[in-house]
Amino acid sequence: MSNVIRCCHCQFDISIPVVVIGAGAAGLIAGLAAHGNGAQVLIVERDANPSGSTALSSGLIPACNTRWQAASKVADNVETFSRDIRNKNKGEADELLVDKSCSVSGEVLHWLADNHGQNFDLLEGFLYPGHSVHRMHCHPKRTGKALIDSLVTAVDKAGIDIMTSATVTDIFASESSDIRGIRILRPDGSTEDIGCESLILACNGFGGNPGMVSKYIPEMAGAMYFGHQGNLGDAVNWGLELGAAVKNMAAYQGHGSVAIPHGALITWAIMMEGGIQLNSNGIRFSNEHEGYSEQSIKVLQQPGGTAWNIYDERLHQLGLEFDDYREAFESGAIRHFASIDELANGIGVSAGIIASSVEDIKAYKTGKKNCPFGRKFQETSILDGPPYYGVKVTGALFHTQGGLSVDTQAKVLRKDNSALPNLFAAGGAAVGVSGKGVEGYLSGNGLLMAVSLGYLAGRSAANMVK
Repeated sequence: MSNVIRCCHCQFDISIPVVVIGAGAAGLIAGLAAHGNGAQVLIVERDANPSGSTALSSGLIPACNTRWQAASKVADNVETFSRDIRNKNKGEADELLVDKSCSVSGEVLHWLADNHGQNFDLLEGFLYPGHSVHRMHCHPKRTGKALIDSLVTAVDKAGIDIMTSATVTDIFASESSDIRGIRILRPDGSTEDIGCESLILACNGFGGNPGMVSKYIPEMAGAMYFGHQGNLGDAVNWGLELGAAVKNMAAYQGHGSVAIPHGALITWAIMMEGGIQLNSNGIRFSNEHEGYSEQSIKVLQQPGGTAWNIYDERLHQLGLEFDDYREAFESGAIRHFASIDELANGIGVSAGIIASSVEDIKAYKTGKKNCPFGRKFQETSILDGPPYYGVKVTGALFHTQGGLSVDTQAKVLRKDNSALPNLFAAGGAAVGVSGKGVEGYLSGNGLLMAVSLGYLAGRSAANMVK
């Protein structure tokens, strides 16, 4: 149980000007930003090794006005990026926060590259749902784990301490909610009290807390959780005790393409470039191009809460460009079918049903029929098999998008919009820009807020202690 302990004259074992709770992308970037702005920093992480939800993701960071876009002659700017986010969330997010996160997105990536040796590639060849231009940037290995490992190396080179295997159990604060420090619990049961002048909450959301998920996102109660198990809602609960406001608590990122029983993330690029999803009856049930987040609900509504991703050799080769997909293939999650008959047998339906679904797609492509779900098959290639590939998937909750209310400097706000004295939040601990539900999530919104708010929180916290 995490608590806020009110105290006037707290005594601490050590004191550090800026303390960051959480060593995911948001926390690591916050630490680098605070350190770069002249503050001494300590990052506290409950796990033995930093990872967070970022390590479980594809590690794709959307950003505009970047040198990588310029090199590929991609025209993008804050207005275009912000418009794409607003179109997806139907205007249900804080517009100032949307604009600010977009405006610093490229700046952060350039700073990480120039000051901290981070390498990024612009992901080209296909667009993720809702993005009007290519703006997804990634570590060359195209995995979230590679991104985290690279950031940890940068933090180490900067001389910033990461205290691992340290679970924060309590926050010390004055009656006016001025943060004074934290208490950590070690695996051996010992505790340590650490004072600070500014505190950054970068410990993600509440996806790992079934009770909070049931309360705030009842439609995902009981669904597979594909985020970090340590995301127990501590930041939200501390914030509420300190008098902070929370916003859009029903917002979340889902995903309709998690292989079962292997638990591997199958890249949605396969769907965007021509793949389809069939339910266990061998029938398409949705527009796969509307977004992988809302697809989580659509898959869970199918018989058995599962679906099959079906695609061809071309798309299999595209998938192999991603480490996560290669690992899924090597683990046996991806099945190869030499014919329609084999594919039908694999799903457990008649070959006639599968053949009918494939023939419908050809008719959609030529315009002889209209897709009943509104997908525009004319805009991408269609399946060209056999052979075919298939993977059985389910819908999952990835991470929550609601959280503590923050301003454009990542300061945590009360209900009257006044800022708490010295508390900041970033990433999943803070409210995102995905509106009020699952449909508002634009691909990459989670890492956008981890990177941008982490950067802003670190700089703001350092300025406060200076």
